Formats: sequence, C-alpha cells, structure tokens
Amino acid sequence: MHDDLTFYDEIEAYCAKLSHRPGGVAQLHVSTRHAQVDVVVERWGAERETVWSAADVPAMYTPPPDDADSVGCRWPVTVEIPIGDGWRSGFHLVTVTAADGTSGRNVAHACFVVTADVANRSDALLVLATNTWNAYNAWGGCSLYTGGRQVSFRRPFARGMLCRSEVERDDRKARPTRWGEEPDVNGDRFQEYRAEQGYPAAIGSSGWFSHERRFVEWAEAAGYRLDYCISSDLDDDPSIAEGYDLIVDVGHDEYWSAGQRATIEEHVRGGGNLASMSGNTCFWQVRLEDGAGPGRVRGDVRGDVMVCHKYTAHDTDPVVASGEPERMTGMWADPLVGLPEWSLLGAGSRWGLYSRFGQATPRGSGAFTVYRYDHWLLHGTDLRYGDLLGATHGVVGYETVGRPIDFDEYQLPIPRPIDGAHGSAEIVAFTPASNIGVGEYPASISALSDQGDIEFIASRMFGEVTHDTLARCRYGNSVMMVNRPYEPGGGEVLVVGTTDWVFGLADDPAVSQVTANILDRYLRG
Repeated sequence: MHDDLTFYDEIEAYCAKLSHRPGGVAQLHVSTRHAQVDVVVERWGAERETVWSAADVPAMYTPPPDDADSVGCRWPVTVEIPIGDGWRSGFHLVTVTAADGTSGRNVAHACFVVTADVANRSDALLVLATNTWNAYNAWGGCSLYTGGRQVSFRRPFARGMLCRSEVERDDRKARPTRWGEEPDVNGDRFQEYRAEQGYPAAIGSSGWFSHERRFVEWAEAAGYRLDYCISSDLDDDPSIAEGYDLIVDVGHDEYWSAGQRATIEEHVRGGGNLASMSGNTCFWQVRLEDGAGPGRVRGDVRGDVMVCHKYTAHDTDPVVASGEPERMTGMWADPLVGLPEWSLLGAGSRWGLYSRFGQATPRGSGAFTVYRYDHWLLHGTDLRYGDLLGATHGVVGYETVGRPIDFDEYQLPIPRPIDGAHGSAEIVAFTPASNIGVGEYPASISALSDQGDIEFIASRMFGEVTHDTLARCRYGNSVMMVNRPYEPGGGEVLVVGTTDWVFGLADDPAVSQVTANILDRYLRG
C-alpha cells in the first residue's frame, strides 16, 4: 500500500504555523472543490471543547505542487482564526467540513498549539513531538522514510495522524496479544486495518492521536495542569522553557534539532527535570531551515522545513564536506556528531531499538519486569520483584531506549559505565529489546533494502560490520530509570523508554499510578 494518500479526501488543510501565542492569529489553508466549508476549532484536553467556529467559509481548489512534501503547498489563506488572549495553552484540532459532501471523505483536519501566557504558566511543559510527526508524514510525496531528505511543515498531515476513530489494537505496530492469540509478527493486521481505512503507515508510529492525545486526556482528567509547545518552539525561542519545574515528552520523540536539545539540556543543567516517556528518543539530529523553492517567497517563519539525511548523512549532508560535521543530520550518537542521546538520557537506542516488532522479541511480554519494587516510581502499585508492569496493553513496544546493564551483589540491575554517560542512575525495571536488520522487519514498514538499523549502527559506531559488531549492537532492553547527568546541582531525567507507555494509561491502574508518581514528584515535591 502506498503511503502517499494526497487528496484521498475531498478536502485537505493545514495551518501556516503549528504554534501560536495567545492573542495571535492562525492562518488556515484549505484546498477543495467544494465552494464552501465549515470550520470548527476545538481545544483537545480531557475533553474536546469548541473555542471557535465559522460556517460557509468560501473555499477553492489549489492543486498540490510537485514539491509539496519538501517545500510546502503555498496555498492561499482560506480563513484567519483569531486566538483569544484568554485561550488556554493546549493542542487545538481544526476540523474542516463540506456540508454538501456525499462520499464520506468530506472532512479534513489540521492543528495548531497555543503556548502559555508568560504571566500564567503552569509548572509542567509538554512538548509535542511535531518534528517526528513531520518526519513520518508522507503527504504530497515523500516522508523521511520513503526517500525524502527534506520535509515541510507547511502541508497537511496525512489522514489519521491528528484524528480518527479509536480502535483497541489494530492501529498499533506492536499489537498486544490476548489469550490464545499468536503475535502479529509480520504486522498483517496493522496492514489490513490501514488498507481498509485508507490510512498511511505513519498512524502506527506518530501523530497526536496515537500518543500525545492519550497522555493529555489522562493527565488533564486527573487534574494536572500542563502548558504546551511543539518541538521547534524549543529551537526558535529557548525562553519558552524558562520557569518550568518539569518538561515532558511522550510517545515517539525521535527527531531533535540542536537548538531543541540545547534548550532541554540547559533546563536540566539548571535544576529542572525531564520526564521522557518515549521510545527511540533523540535518535536523529535535524536542521530546521527556510524552505524557499521555485515560485516561493521566504516566509516570516524560520525553520518551516526540516532536513535529515539519516542513513546517508555522512556521505550526502553538505555540512560534513564544509567542515561542520557536528551539524550532520544523522544519528546523534554518530562519531562525526559526537553527542549521543545517552549523555542526557542515560540510555539510547543503540542498546535496544525495537520490541515485539518483526523479529525483535516477537513474543516478549510487552511489559517491564520490576526489580526495584520499593523505588518511589512504584509506590502505590503493590508490584513486587519480578512482577510485570503494563502487560495487558503491551506498553513496551514498538520502539525503545535501553542501557547496558550489570547486576550487583543482590542481583539487582545497575547501569554499566558507558562512554558519554555521566552522573548517576538507578534502573527500576527493564525488559529485553533488540535491534534488527535486513529480513527481520515486519511487512508494515518501509525498510531499507540494502541494510537495516543494526547494520547501520554497527558500521557507524565501530567502522565495520562483522559478527562481533552486529552482536554488540543487537542485544539490549527497554529501560525504566532515573538519570542525573549533571551532578551536582542538575535536575533528574526520568526515562520510561518505550513509545507505547501511553496505551496503558486509560485502564491499567499500575501504569496510571507510576505516571502519577512521576508528575507528583516533580510538580508537588
């Protein structure tokens, strides 16, 4: 199934910017052959609350340019949405509907985030992983997984990434099994589901609906007050992180710019805390650039395209030849960049990238195995040594971060010293995860034909692919740990190293309790 579903629906829409301050104006761009559309804006927290609407908005059809994926759509503005000074910070879903549509495809979704008023900030800042959303978005042609090296934020998100009907398991790449079932190792059910619904592979990997939505609905319903921003906000304006006790990322926060990373590191170095409930976190470095192209006038938004050469960056990214290898858009852990994600997190995807995904632990428990049951993270759960945390909903999968582990005299896990990781850390729970290579991926993704992740990581970390270097990169884990990278004086980095942790929040009491323990520790002392 082809992942580019451009104009699968009768209406397509996007917002010129994904982030606004209170009192700003969000510009909505719509393309449709319907003469008029209705527009509804909802703040999506514990519930969906309508904050603005307009009926019978004039619309027109503008075809997508050939370079829509890499440069953007350049459609005219259809309507401007005034953002009130009193609007709460949050994710805002924009629904565009043609009342006269008859095909069932007469609805489009766009989005923007409202950041917090400086004078009325809460204590926690949730960073929506919009860089990663953009990386997986194939609308208009290519994503970073189907041949693209530059992707634009100024285009619609692929259908289903922002809003769709909720299903129990079929839209997940690490689909949890029930009693008597065999695991969906090849991703067949995922493929069937998305083909039936006309969804791209991205819905199993990224987007508001899959990950951040689940956390936000749970957290706001539980009474936690959050402020919101997007990945690139941390690059554009580092002051957006000032004054917060806690920064949170959840789900799949894979693509970080240098500015974003510097802002988060400065936050932790200065005594703030980071709760990263995410898998494959901070794996690729990206650059945010202006996307001027043929017929395009540079806009007033810096960084409206995102560049990442990924697996070929050491050969194809021009900054390497120009003498700036540290800016290379490959792995953060690549020796040319020299800033592995574990220098902040204490863990990384070199030591476990996949769980219950293809041939990566295909029949694993889908849960963390508890070791330090008396740790503050597990207070109130009644879990004991050796118990499983999150098995029902398979919270460990499909992508992870891990840490090399030794065992102390009591047979409890301790972090093995590794180059680039500093300070102290405590491992509370973990479960096996692994890297995989050619021939080991499920059919549900677009994998490289000449090498896989394990071959790539081995070649970049060790300079050669041998039986030994592959083994050094294959075996790992998904880890739950507390890291203190900037002792003395710095804050803590809490790592729950899995993309699918949020799938247990709705009705797994232990998963909810652990998450509450995290927020309570850093927000309420």
